[in-house]
Amino acid sequence: MRAMIYLYESPLGTVSYDWNDVICQGLWLHAQDTASETHDDPISRWLASYFNRSPAILPPLAEAATPFQQIMRDGLWMIPAGEVRTYGEIARTLQTSPRAIGQALGANPLPLLVPCHRIIAADGLGGFSSDLEWKKKLLRFERGF
Repeated sequence: MRAMIYLYESPLGTVSYDWNDVICQGLWLHAQDTASETHDDPISRWLASYFNRSPAILPPLAEAATPFQQIMRDGLWMIPAGEVRTYGEIARTLQTSPRAIGQALGANPLPLLVPCHRIIAADGLGGFSSDLEWKKKLLRFERGF
């Protein structure tokens, strides 16, 4: 399958994603907006639903790199939009350490689709694979759900 990088202009900024007509292999949140035309595929349709506050079923995604990352994905999908958990809370739920959660979140190639922005530090935002401004914008946006 030939992978293509597409752009999606969201209300919060530009999103690009790697779609090969079967699965999404990566998604990136950009600091600067760029003009783009929305592509008609399952990822752009999911993004449109998400930003219209009517979430849809996730499109096909690349498999997690490890069994632990799959367990983490499953845990993240259980957190409703507009809510957050701390690294410690999700670590206790998944019976692991906060550091292991942080490392797995940092390796997440599908932010937003796998909502790693919903995990925060006990004393603040914590990290985010995209810039922290995106994390702040996503959390503010989701609180409107």
